Amino acid sequence: MFVTPAYAQAAGGAASAFTSFVPLILIFAIMYFLLIRPQQKKLKEHRTMVEALRRGDQIVTAGGLIGKVSKVKEDGELEVEIADGVRVRVVRHTVAQVLNKTEPAANA
Repeated sequence: MFVTPAYAQAAGGAASAFTSFVPLILIFAIMYFLLIRPQQKKLKEHRTMVEALRRGDQIVTAGGLIGKVSKVKEDGELEVEIADGVRVRVVRHTVAQVLNKTEPAANA
């Protein structure tokens, strides 16, 4: 009498193992499409915005400083003028927003 229920439980083991993983796979897929993918898209947009900075752009840094880019350096820094004659060095990736873009110079 004790042996019969054990054989009945072992027969459906492969199918029940797969069905127990289906909710985990669905949760991971939902997390990917709702959290991971939008964050990667946002980072890519920020990277392209930072790479496109040039002299004359008005920016807002992550610290809240508003200024105009006066020089773009090669080592990942910007020189930003925050007031008349007051220039600060800012790390390029701390730029949070570009307020005004300057037009590129016309090729003559």
